[in-house]
Amino acid sequence: MKIGTKELKIPLIQGGMGVGVSLGNLAGHVARCGGIGVISSVNAGYAEPDFETDPHAANLRVLKREIEKAKEIAAGKGLVGVNVMYAVTNYAETCRCAARFGADVIISGAGLPLHLPELVEGTDALFAPIISSGRAARILLRHYERQYHKKPDFFVLEGYMAGGHLGFSGEELSSGTCKDNSVLLGEVKEAAGDIPVFVAGGVFDGKDMAKLIKEGAAGVQIGTRFIATTECDADPAFKKAIVEAGEEDIEIIESPVGMSARAIVTPLIHRLRRGERYPAVRCNNCLRTCKKKETPYCISRALIEAVKGNLEDGLFFAGENAARVDKILSVKELIDEIIEEYREHIK
Repeated sequence: MKIGTKELKIPLIQGGMGVGVSLGNLAGHVARCGGIGVISSVNAGYAEPDFETDPHAANLRVLKREIEKAKEIAAGKGLVGVNVMYAVTNYAETCRCAARFGADVIISGAGLPLHLPELVEGTDALFAPIISSGRAARILLRHYERQYHKKPDFFVLEGYMAGGHLGFSGEELSSGTCKDNSVLLGEVKEAAGDIPVFVAGGVFDGKDMAKLIKEGAAGVQIGTRFIATTECDADPAFKKAIVEAGEEDIEIIESPVGMSARAIVTPLIHRLRRGERYPAVRCNNCLRTCKKKETPYCISRALIEAVKGNLEDGLFFAGENAARVDKILSVKELIDEIIEEYREHIK
């Protein structure tokens, strides 16, 4: 299928997961199978020796290295993308650098990425906003047309069942009033016209993929299932936590980003709910929206502990369907399973 100026073999995006959960190894192997493998840019340089003293330089250095690694693994198959959270402090420079470093697409959410078209200018990188409503699609389309005379190459529509940061309020999530993916897809398609829409959040298997494509989606994005792969860049303890999580272990939390998020309940979350604090050891000012003096915990520190496999102090983001993940597969095994089931149900 054609996406913008590029060819995509299978209609599947691997969701960008930070900190350090989806880097070059995972993204490269997904791309090698013909999909879009996505590196998360947020604090990608967390393991660098100078991360504490110069986090921005460390992050950009590692981002370049991981894009090159992913491209080498992909061997010309599929696409390598970079997910850049709109809320990060060095957002614009990170987008520009990722495009310049050779990313095939920049995917951006956690806020409305109003200036995304100009940040990929002069490169052949595609650009794709993450949205959670038809209204957001309309706002971006009007702005992009007025400011840049451009349209996004595709949208990622993220529903309420996703892991990590969500585009829905705590009240919507707790009251059960969130619209499901099919309804949201209809609204976004009406706004987007011929712009491809990939649906994310609660997409688990090939049956889900076939249903959404029949309803007009160009493809789907899946995140949590790719954590439970041998090629995922996270520590094995993180993968084990996904496999062992039950429905009762996955809850909505509040993030210092100012958004609701979905995560596995861990000792850290229990401590925070008792009123304890988990501040930054050394704040690197990674988020524009973080109120450092007020926030009960440093999300960067907690996510870094998670990717290292620290079950006591880590924040483990996961989608609502994480409880359905029961084994660790290779990326190829997982994608083959999804695509085979998709082909059975798309008939």
